[in-house]
Amino acid sequence: MSDLASFESVALHAARKAGALLRDRIRGAKRVEYKSGAVDLVTDTDRDAEALVVAQLRAAFPDHTIVAEEATCGTTLARPTAEQYAWYLDPLDGTTNFAHAFPHFCVSLALARGTEPLLGIVYDPMRDELFAARRGGGATLNGAPIGVSGVDDLERALLATGFPYDRRAHTDFYLSFVADFMQRAQGIRRGGSAALDLCYIACGRFDGFWEWKLRPWDTAAGTLIVREAGGGVSDFRGGAFDLFGEQALASNGHLHAALIEVLAQRLDRTRS
Repeated sequence: MSDLASFESVALHAARKAGALLRDRIRGAKRVEYKSGAVDLVTDTDRDAEALVVAQLRAAFPDHTIVAEEATCGTTLARPTAEQYAWYLDPLDGTTNFAHAFPHFCVSLALARGTEPLLGIVYDPMRDELFAARRGGGATLNGAPIGVSGVDDLERALLATGFPYDRRAHTDFYLSFVADFMQRAQGIRRGGSAALDLCYIACGRFDGFWEWKLRPWDTAAGTLIVREAGGGVSDFRGGAFDLFGEQALASNGHLHAALIEVLAQRLDRTRS
C-alpha cells in the first residue's frame, strides 16, 4: 500500500467516527460558547470531535503537523514548511447549523505537503455523503467519480457564498457582492458550511462559490476536491489561491472568468 493510501485509510476512518459523533449529538442538549464575538460559536461537540480525530492522527502519524480549528483558536497560524506533512482539520464545519439542529454540517480533513493538499475528505454524516479526492486521482462521492457542472452562462448559474465572523461590522461591504451577483446569476444560496459548498461545486450542485476570510481548515479539503473534479480555484482577481489568504473563489471552470469580472469590478468600486 502506498503512503498516500495508508494516510487516506486512517483519515477516512477518523472522519467517519467524528461524523457519527456529530450525528448522534445533533438532537441532544449542547453546551455553546463564543470564541470571538456574538456569531463565532463553538460547542462541546466541536472539541470532542476534534480530539477524536487528532488522537487517531497522532497515533498513526506522530511526526505530522496538525492544524485544527479549535486547537489553534486565538493563536497566530504558522505556515508549515514545504517539506512538512500537515493535516488541516475542521471537526465540525457548520457549527451554527449544528447548534440549532439544522442538519447541514460536516467533518473536513485534508493532508498537505506544506500548503499543497494531497488528499481531501469531507464527510456529511446526516446524508452519509463522503466526498474524497487524491491529488491527480480525481474526486469521488461515496466512491463514485464526480465532476463539475457544464453551466457556462452566469445567468443560469446557481452560486453559493458565506459571510465571515466580522459581518456585523462590515455588513454593507459583504452584501454589495451579493447584490452584484443577484443581478447576474439565477440564484444564490448560503448554506453555512464552506466545505460542503465546495463539494457541491465538485459534484455539480453549485456552479460557483465565493467567500471572504475562510481559514485553511475550511478550504484545504474542499478546494482539492473541486480541482480534482475539473473545477477552478483562485482568489477574487484570478490569482493563485492561498490557503492562508482572505479570498476564496471556486467554480466549475466555465464560469470562472465571469465570476472574476463581477468580483473585480466590485473590488475596484469599493477602493475608488
